[in-house]
Amino acid sequence: MSALALALDGDTEDRILPGLVERGHTVVARIGEHADPLAVLADAAATVFLVAAEPERLTPAVLAWCDDHGIRVVALVGTDAAAKNVRTLHLHEVLDADAPLDDLDALVRGRSVPDEVAVSSGPGRILTVWGPAGAPGRTTVAITLATELAASGAAVALLDADTYAASIAPALGMLDESPGFAAACRLAGQNSLSSAELDRVSQAYPVRGGRLSVLTGITRSYRWPELSGERVRRTLDACREWADYVVVDTGFSLENDEEISSDLFAPRRNAATLACLDAADEILAVGAADPIGLARYLRAHADLLDRAAGIPVTTVINKVRPGAIGLNPSGQVKATLQRFGGIGEPVLIPHDEKATDAALLAGKALRDVSSKSPALAAVRRFAVDHILPPPEEPVTRRSRRRAHALARATAV
Repeated sequence: MSALALALDGDTEDRILPGLVERGHTVVARIGEHADPLAVLADAAATVFLVAAEPERLTPAVLAWCDDHGIRVVALVGTDAAAKNVRTLHLHEVLDADAPLDDLDALVRGRSVPDEVAVSSGPGRILTVWGPAGAPGRTTVAITLATELAASGAAVALLDADTYAASIAPALGMLDESPGFAAACRLAGQNSLSSAELDRVSQAYPVRGGRLSVLTGITRSYRWPELSGERVRRTLDACREWADYVVVDTGFSLENDEEISSDLFAPRRNAATLACLDAADEILAVGAADPIGLARYLRAHADLLDRAAGIPVTTVINKVRPGAIGLNPSGQVKATLQRFGGIGEPVLIPHDEKATDAALLAGKALRDVSSKSPALAAVRRFAVDHILPPPEEPVTRRSRRRAHALARATAV
């Protein structure tokens, strides 16, 4: 059982305290809002400090003091400021302020719980979503993938780096007067970009069990010079340390612009897209499942492979439906890609017009409006099978016997 020191608001304390005492924990100190927590903790024999994660309560000095004196800190997050504070402090024993008492009891005892607030372990993996001209569904794929990764418990960043038609903010019902990605690039250009600054300029999209932070795109096309290649590269480097997965929605053009520019040192409108492709750990190339969309994809795919230069490229064909392809659309799409592009094993996403329209109308991700959407299921399957680490196999009696038999066989 644990000896608890509490620094919580009255409502939270009233909700959790009787249950914690009933489970055998003892309270050795209560720290008021205006009290000095270090003075109180110094006089208390606490083993666990249960604290509201507001910046004025949980400070770096308090956390360092607790670490030095062997006191575990369990933080409760109830506001955006508190969530940003725990990410800045790199604190992992974190729960939502409204979490069930059983989860809180488990965390106080030092056990892990599935719904801890996600904090990046870094460095993160960059997944760049690209597609040719013609609206193949890059943004929809990027948003759906990002929310599914976040729902797994990961800390995810979603970046809108499209310099032609940024659309993540309206798709998620977010305000975009102050584009977060442009702000991050400006800070990167000044060598001032940190995780705390990324928290400040980003907007949170609620995903249960994880964290999705969105850096919205530019609101006017003439603002593209703010997204220079060097600034974008620095921003992506900072995002690797900020999130477990960085999903980037890019523009369509792969042109380098050098031959048509009179000034070789002038900004390039496609520099942001090219920088995101160059920095990617994997590129998701999105095409549309109709005759025109497939033709555009196949023409651009060769240029993409030249640009990728060894970076893994996964083909994602969106809006698969018999109305535009004919009978057996999945088979026809696969055969077309294999015959004309030598592309095998594409990821196919069924067309779900009703669900995607509902998501756009509500300004939400697909998973929040249609949990049974076949398009959502396809993206979720891809995330689980291809991106997320495999789940740990549960330890059972049979698995222990199998491990012992393998050990004996190895010894012989």
